[in-house]
Amino acid sequence: MHRSLSTQSVSNVQSSRRRVLQVGSATLAALSAPTWVMAQSSPKIRVGFWPVASGIPFFAAVEKGYFKEAGLDVEPLKLASPQQVAEAMIAGRAEGSSNGTGSAALGIAEIAQPGLLQIFCTNPTNQKFVLDEFIVAKDSPIKAISELSGKRVACGPGVQNVVLARTVLERAGAKNFTVVELPIGQHIAAIAAAQVDACYTLEPTGTVGRMNGTTRNLEVGVIAKYVLGDPMAPWHGGSASLTTEFIKKYPEVTKRYIAAYKRGVDLVKNNPAEARPFLKGYTAIEGALTNEVPMADYMMSSEFKPTDIAYFQKFFDLFTERGIFSRKVDVGAMLYKG
Repeated sequence: MHRSLSTQSVSNVQSSRRRVLQVGSATLAALSAPTWVMAQSSPKIRVGFWPVASGIPFFAAVEKGYFKEAGLDVEPLKLASPQQVAEAMIAGRAEGSSNGTGSAALGIAEIAQPGLLQIFCTNPTNQKFVLDEFIVAKDSPIKAISELSGKRVACGPGVQNVVLARTVLERAGAKNFTVVELPIGQHIAAIAAAQVDACYTLEPTGTVGRMNGTTRNLEVGVIAKYVLGDPMAPWHGGSASLTTEFIKKYPEVTKRYIAAYKRGVDLVKNNPAEARPFLKGYTAIEGALTNEVPMADYMMSSEFKPTDIAYFQKFFDLFTERGIFSRKVDVGAMLYKG
């Protein structure tokens, strides 16, 4: 009887050792597993984007595999307007926005749901770093924005585009104009068909129209000049963000996501030739035309100086003055500080 118990004990010990070895092997395998395996346990990060050129850091980070290398499961969501991106974040259908998403649309979302999101990267533009522009038909006699009095002017969808188009037209001296919202992909066709006389639009629209001989730029960097009062002022018109709920729930994942996103920003700033092809599939531009699109600048929230916050606040205050924001929105409180 005693011998039987001893044999059973040895058997139990051997079984336990096998289990320990199996667990140890599984742990070692997990530690040495490729990043894509680790990514399976990460939360899905759905990121809304609008198909404009300033979203290129996000496009590049996806296509270069920066998010996958960080063990992240990121899903790009192409939406028709900045408003739809903001609405997706409010409804819980998206965890974030990419650069190029209208900052004012995010401001409205913040008013609707205080504490909704935090901005970690903007794409400041002006007459040097071009995003915003007025375009007309190539052979149009119009030479200045002030000559658009009594004309039909298209702009992209959403309140930010409408307010900015109207403000620039007014401050440039145009009167009795009509502003109509059109999907940005229809701007060139609308001018070609003489449905409108001009468009307030965003890159890559101006480049596409110029390269195919349909349109020409009337003036670029118009928001910095007419809204901020300085052609070289940084217009923080688009922002990448994450919901505050996601940031609080996944602080470490948030840091990895922002670090991977910054790799996309650094690629665009330091090697734009390598980044430009990633406009294809995400915007209306492809092929050799990708080499012609002007690049926006990019600024992480950690890089903001008081003057940057002041210009950003001046932009937001326009929407308060126009009654679009029901209250003043504090830009500083919306910036990610992690």
